[in-house]
Amino acid sequence: MNNQSCVTEFIFLGLSQNSKVEKILFFIFLLIYLATIGGNMIIVVTIIYSPALLGSPMYFFLIFLSLLDACTSSTVTPKMIVDFFYDRKTISFECCMTQLFAVHFFTGMEVIVLSAMAYDRYVAICKPLHYSSIMNRRLCGNLVMVSWAGGFLHSIIQIIFMLQLPFCGPNVIDHYMCDLFPLLKLACTDTYIFVILVFANSGSICIIIFSILLVSYGVILYSLRAHSSEGKFKALSTCGSHIIVVVLFFVPCILTYARPISAFSFEKNAVVFTTVLTPLLNSVVYTFRNKEMKNAIRKMWKKLIAVSDKH
Repeated sequence: MNNQSCVTEFIFLGLSQNSKVEKILFFIFLLIYLATIGGNMIIVVTIIYSPALLGSPMYFFLIFLSLLDACTSSTVTPKMIVDFFYDRKTISFECCMTQLFAVHFFTGMEVIVLSAMAYDRYVAICKPLHYSSIMNRRLCGNLVMVSWAGGFLHSIIQIIFMLQLPFCGPNVIDHYMCDLFPLLKLACTDTYIFVILVFANSGSICIIIFSILLVSYGVILYSLRAHSSEGKFKALSTCGSHIIVVVLFFVPCILTYARPISAFSFEKNAVVFTTVLTPLLNSVVYTFRNKEMKNAIRKMWKKLIAVSDKH
């Protein structure tokens, strides 16, 4: 920690200072969290116990996406839910840095996993004859390893430059979690260079990868002209799910990090979308918009019911 720092804890203002509103928010976010963990774990278990799905690179990546969504939500939501019961919402300096690291680690990994899923769809639709040779187990494993390394590198950079900042006075954060811009506002030094670093390490990455993904899906959709009606429908259904998830993830990310430090006052609402709602919506999108997933879930439930009936 920087020697000039004397702040040992931070105080969150949370989503609301109204105790009645907070009680309502407690039940809402508790239900969202339980649904998020349950929905994503159903996806993971269904794919693992469905050999036909587990052998597909798309569902291999979907397992990791679901686990990342569950981890991202678990990093933020339980603390926020508990804080609804307290007037004074505190977090130690060390826990604050840990939360900051974890959130950016998991979301950094998710950026790469979403990119890998987009590449998988590109190869499947634009180069179907070479799909099995290109999207082999080795490549899929390497892409997952790259996501781990990329997420770690992204988050460790954030932590290293955040630990260089002196926090010597104000410790009230107008937020429900520790994030970059709210912390920069409390630093007892000029943070202009750090704002540029945040944009370079988070904002610009979100913009660049989001643009690349949109272009890649544009190429995919353009190439569908040569497919049959049935092939077009199946490809559009799959790509539609991916596009929805990409937009849900990247738009709030861009609004949060690709901007000046005081650009808008509803930052924490955008972050709620990224860390709390998107992990839930991802599981909903991939479950209810995917025919193969719905069929696999039905088969798994039938097996579970049959086993329970025997016992």
